[in-house]
Amino acid sequence: MSVRRLPLLLIGAFLALYLIWGSTYLAIRIGVESWPPLLMAGLRFLLAGSILFVWLRRRGVTSPGWLQWRNAGLLGVLLLACGNGGVTVAEHRGVASGVAALAIATVPLFALLFGLLWGERNTRLEWCGILLGLLGIVLLNAGSNLQGSPQGALLVLFAAATWAFGSMWSKRLALPAGAMNTAAQMLVGGSVLLLASLFSGERLQHMPSLAGWAALGYLVLFGSIIAFSAYLYLLKTVRPAAATSYAYVNPPVAVLLGISFAGEQIGHEEWLAMAVIVLAVLLITLPQWRRQI
Repeated sequence: MSVRRLPLLLIGAFLALYLIWGSTYLAIRIGVESWPPLLMAGLRFLLAGSILFVWLRRRGVTSPGWLQWRNAGLLGVLLLACGNGGVTVAEHRGVASGVAALAIATVPLFALLFGLLWGERNTRLEWCGILLGLLGIVLLNAGSNLQGSPQGALLVLFAAATWAFGSMWSKRLALPAGAMNTAAQMLVGGSVLLLASLFSGERLQHMPSLAGWAALGYLVLFGSIIAFSAYLYLLKTVRPAAATSYAYVNPPVAVLLGISFAGEQIGHEEWLAMAVIVLAVLLITLPQWRRQI
């Protein structure tokens, strides 16, 4: 069906990607006030993966083979257990939701660097973007937010690096088709997070608040199912550079939501870091636009 006949669907998909994915950092911030971080992240992906897997099977989608399960599982560990799990633990340790989003915006920078491992070459413009992004990381770590939580700073950068490495590696792995790949990654990643929660000694000291339950539900339904479905739709409908434009829209959204609803404070260094990192990601995505015009 033509995109021109479905402008509202296209606009809705972009809004879902920009606003929902940008708001998940605030939802995590609210959720970890009631939930142990690894437990919440594990429940989020195990529930979302189970819902998606059952729905796909009922629609007649074939279950993945052993090799596909293994590969999807490896990516689930890198992207979800290490990537999203790292962000969740970092926010539990006091990293502001907007600052966490800024750190994750460096994923395209790490992706270009990891691409060198597989013989990919970067353009001069992309190298400029990498160097500018590294400057943004330095500025981000100079801010009071990450200085006050050194472990949180390491966690969010580790999360960005593992997400980028998994994303680059995924191009070379035999994976389930379409949404089944997402479901398999969520099931494995969620299970690993729950095991990590168990072995780390996390305990639910009291029943989560209504806000805690609402945050978990929002992350399961909107952050993990609806937004990712919108992302898959955009990948099939628009140019990849447009579909991945969330990388420089999510950070400002997350920062503004954190300031407005969670009372977070962002210092001058962090505002400057946001401008530098967003510019760096724009430089990196510009060659994608040029190749597809």
